[in-house]
Amino acid sequence: MKTKWHEQKMKLRKELKELRPINLFLLAIAGIVNAFGVSLFLFPVRLYDSGISGLSMLLDQLTPPMLTLSVFLIILNFPVFMFGLKKQGLVFTINSLFAIGVYSLASFLIMHVLPIDVDFVSPLAGSDLLLCAVFGGVISGIGSGLTIRFGGAIDGLDVLSVIFAKRIGISIGTFVLAFNILLYIVCGVVIHSWILPLYSIVTYYVGSKTVDFIVEGFDRSMCAMIVTNKADKISAELSETFKAGGTIVNAMGGYSKNEKQIIYFIVNHFQINKLKKIVTGIDSNAFISLQNVADIVRKSE
Repeated sequence: MKTKWHEQKMKLRKELKELRPINLFLLAIAGIVNAFGVSLFLFPVRLYDSGISGLSMLLDQLTPPMLTLSVFLIILNFPVFMFGLKKQGLVFTINSLFAIGVYSLASFLIMHVLPIDVDFVSPLAGSDLLLCAVFGGVISGIGSGLTIRFGGAIDGLDVLSVIFAKRIGISIGTFVLAFNILLYIVCGVVIHSWILPLYSIVTYYVGSKTVDFIVEGFDRSMCAMIVTNKADKISAELSETFKAGGTIVNAMGGYSKNEKQIIYFIVNHFQINKLKKIVTGIDSNAFISLQNVADIVRKSE
């Protein structure tokens, strides 16, 4: 029992060492960018963001004034990320909750403290719904994409999609799309109008394409082809970290004619940076090739 506790303590210390002040600084910028897009373009004209952020905006409209967008961002996202802690890891969870905290605080400051009028129209795009939808989607998409690039996620829907999409036999992108379509239908029913939900679909499309551009394939898994002389050690560490197996293939260097091995390993986009650190930490000369995977088919056991 004591040995197990010691191992868990050492693992925790190892994970916490991966936290970097510069990373937190960049995540703070990402949170502020996201708040800028939502608070100055979407919220003033009652357009809805995607995911839990969009649900928080709807609840802000339906509840007493003290329950603001910022409050719902914390209330709804915190339990989701804690639920995904075991699968996504401690560092990812801390990064994500930090980014959401900054997003929530920045939104509160913009809408309730700073001398900016966001009650009826966007201070930058006026009442033009198309401009607000496009620029709100692009800017919030940049914030979301940067958060993923720096090791986190700014919306709990990302975590839910990673956890549940494969379990129910659909892709991550399909899971996110289904959630948002349902959200916009509910918004239309609640506000008795379809104009704003339809423009919100434009926001979602523009935002998702922006995220795709930043993180290179948001709704796809990645296939890592790792060429190394230390396949057994790397494969064991990857399996332990991601709780998934890989495939080792014997190979020969085309130029050197030396014996090598190739590890075939599937990860999601949240795990790419961690995979790189593990591989290069064990074999600095390893060659890593990453490719998008459109779908994965496996026989259930």
